[in-house]
Amino acid sequence: MSEELFKKVVSHAKEYGFVFPSSEIYDGLGAVYDYGQNGAELKNNLRTYWWKSMVQMHDNIVGIDAAIFMHPQVWKASGHIDGFSDPMIDNKDSKKRYRADQLLEDKISRYEKDGKTNKAQDLQAALDKALTENDLPALKELIIAHEIACPISGTRNWTDVRQFNLMFSTEMGAMADGADKVYLRPETAQGIFVNFLNVQKTGRMKIPFGIAQTGKAFRNEIIARQFIMRMREFEQMEMQFFIRPGTQKVWYAHWKEARIKWHEKLGFGKEMYRFHDHVKLAHYADAAVDIEFAFPFGFKELEGIHSRTDFDLRNHQELSGKKMQYFDNDIDEATGKPFGNYIPYVIETSIGLDRLFLATLCASYKEEEIGEGDKKDTRVVLSLPPQLAPYKVAVFPLTKKDGLPEKAEQIMNDLKADYTCFYEEKDAIGKRYRRQDALGTPFCITVDHDTLQDQTVTIRYRDTMQQERIPANKISEIIAAQTSWKKLLQ
Repeated sequence: MSEELFKKVVSHAKEYGFVFPSSEIYDGLGAVYDYGQNGAELKNNLRTYWWKSMVQMHDNIVGIDAAIFMHPQVWKASGHIDGFSDPMIDNKDSKKRYRADQLLEDKISRYEKDGKTNKAQDLQAALDKALTENDLPALKELIIAHEIACPISGTRNWTDVRQFNLMFSTEMGAMADGADKVYLRPETAQGIFVNFLNVQKTGRMKIPFGIAQTGKAFRNEIIARQFIMRMREFEQMEMQFFIRPGTQKVWYAHWKEARIKWHEKLGFGKEMYRFHDHVKLAHYADAAVDIEFAFPFGFKELEGIHSRTDFDLRNHQELSGKKMQYFDNDIDEATGKPFGNYIPYVIETSIGLDRLFLATLCASYKEEEIGEGDKKDTRVVLSLPPQLAPYKVAVFPLTKKDGLPEKAEQIMNDLKADYTCFYEEKDAIGKRYRRQDALGTPFCITVDHDTLQDQTVTIRYRDTMQQERIPANKISEIIAAQTSWKKLLQ
């Protein structure tokens, strides 16, 4: 049922203008997608929710927008040039390349579905051990031992496992011969780190404080799959929180709790989320945990919280020769003296906006049986939080004549400065309601002949399908009460 649900979500995303395959008229481009008119609105609303809660609601967090192109030495200092790679394996018959760890993770999932819990646990432990020790031969041995075949050729004719760097490179310069090699950023965090002192000094920021950023990142994923779950061009929402060394455990626990609460406020159910501690830590971290979401294809990473120590700022200081220190004049109770100069430690929260978008679609998609007897029917509805809905309100004239369209347009014009609105006069009113349910529109306003007489309209609520008659001048008040960001931010 879960796999069937995911297929329906993917189909729904295209049919209703949320997500399209990129360059589709040329048969598409692997693992690259375009957001349609409704997807762009939903994505923007999710980004707004993150930005408001992370920046607007915190006095000590500010936002920046760093460039995608950065000096190549940035990626040397961050460790990406030397160590940003995944374990890859090729099938000699199909000529297809796969991530070795993902082949094994899929096998673990199949064991779990078949009730082979012990096999799943043993393989997971062996996989964790191989990844922790960076033991590439051991990964191949596991693939062979568990008889994993290529999904395309069906054979087990594998190459050795080797590391594959994921960064896209290009050249910058007017002449190719004299061009400098640069990279499309694989993460947004480094733009924050290299601007640490710029922001701290100009914003007169005092430790602890954070810098947030949203933006595109690029990774040459060999196995990009599960729709927009893993793409080569994607958007991150990251916040780096700068703290005093020695306080990282406290702040790590703080942000771990704060971020899970942020997700739960969307109302999809606490059971949809879980923590997963990293077995193999990244080269920059002394602690790391993922917030995983119950996608139809299983629990997968949605957001990461990492204690990055002073790795990034210290490496940038060493490679650039520029000091990345902060002077802390607060008094250390142990010594009675100011803390003085130090390189701050960092707690990072990093969430993939595209994955959040997919999680939101999956959690919101519902098929409901309505009516009775011969009038029994099924409606598809996106039960999105009203704040996130692409359209907050749809306005319909009951018919295309008698001045109803003009009145409906007048009402919509009064609303659209404050809310995204949809106008439609085609088809029976029931079909129009169904289309708006499928888009997740929380309110529909119908203008009929009585509206011209008494200035009242029918408002229809998406989730309950209840309708009531209200004065036209009360529409904005009702919508505002349900779509206020306060409901999610407080």
